[in-house]
Amino acid sequence: MRVIALYNIKGGVGKTAAAVNLAYLAARDGEPTLLWDLDPQGAASYCLRVEPKLKGGRKGLLSGKREVGDLVKSTDYANLDVLPADFSYRNMDLGLSESKRPERAFRKLLEPLATRYRRVFLDCPPGITLSSESMFGAADALLTPVIPATLSLRTLALIKEFLARESLDHLRTLAFYSMVDRRKTLHRQLVDARHDGPFLFTTIPYASDIERMAERRAPVAVYAPKSAAAAAYEALWKEVRTFG
Repeated sequence: MRVIALYNIKGGVGKTAAAVNLAYLAARDGEPTLLWDLDPQGAASYCLRVEPKLKGGRKGLLSGKREVGDLVKSTDYANLDVLPADFSYRNMDLGLSESKRPERAFRKLLEPLATRYRRVFLDCPPGITLSSESMFGAADALLTPVIPATLSLRTLALIKEFLARESLDHLRTLAFYSMVDRRKTLHRQLVDARHDGPFLFTTIPYASDIERMAERRAPVAVYAPKSAAAAAYEALWKEVRTFG
């Protein structure tokens, strides 16, 4: 089981859209896949037509009184399940602070699912919190969408600094440009500069087809399979897949 966390300190960078589309494409290609929606807003759950509500909330999840597998919901797509969000996740840090090893809490919750899924995607909320540390502890790789703008690039540097400070720099960090509008000079300049380091080749465009996900409640490849956005997510999935 490979666990990939979609994360950025900033919100509104295309993280949830990438999580939903990558999870769908992995499942479509025959990999039993789980998308864990850890954002209390529940956007990923909503886009896959799963109610963003968890029986027992975050207390039930963290207590271990219920098997995590019993909380998983199926979707309309073969091989793709969702562990739904819940609004109580907004207080996740409170529950984790009571744990003896909070940085391992999410990894421990996922362990019983190792024989059930080949791939797990974590749709992580923005910010750096105790929850973030636990998400990092559960992940094999961190996939970070970055808008081609100076402040967005700065968040990538802050993530690297945090991982090093918390001795989590062994975690593989991959970045990709998201919401790219090539009509903007700065976007073109930054994308074409091809930064050294963790950046993948694929870029995700700023596109109305992606914005329609919430309206259509489906991955882009389902309702706009021939669009530039669908092709971009296909390319991103192929890159991500090469890392295991």
